[in-house]
Amino acid sequence: MKTMKLVIGIISIVLSLPIFLQSCTAVFVDAISAEGGTGAASGMIMFLVMLSTGIVAIATRNSRGAAVYCFVTYAIAGLLGISVTGAYKDLIIWGFLSIIFAILFFISLFTKPKQNEIPPPPNQYWNYPHH
Repeated sequence: MKTMKLVIGIISIVLSLPIFLQSCTAVFVDAISAEGGTGAASGMIMFLVMLSTGIVAIATRNSRGAAVYCFVTYAIAGLLGISVTGAYKDLIIWGFLSIIFAILFFISLFTKPKQNEIPPPPNQYWNYPHH
């Protein structure tokens, strides 16, 4: 599961860049059209959540508490992305992706970490010189 958390964190950080660029474009379009859409603000919040949660997922992939944090923040970002209305419909895609990430982190809470196999101790009898 540590590898999954690492991969999700990297994907989240990489995908936060297009979310940021689309949100900047939406801010510009909202400013020109003066319609008062909420897609740009939701996109900026989604960008910040995806970036920060991706960093947390990478940095603390051994922690169960961090997995709870990532689950909650991805779920909130997913609900935000899915519930957005307006011209910025790409945020729905990022919302569904955040929900998938939240489900994966939820599953990771209930799986046991793989234990490293410890070799048996050496036989002490053979370490002493024989007479």
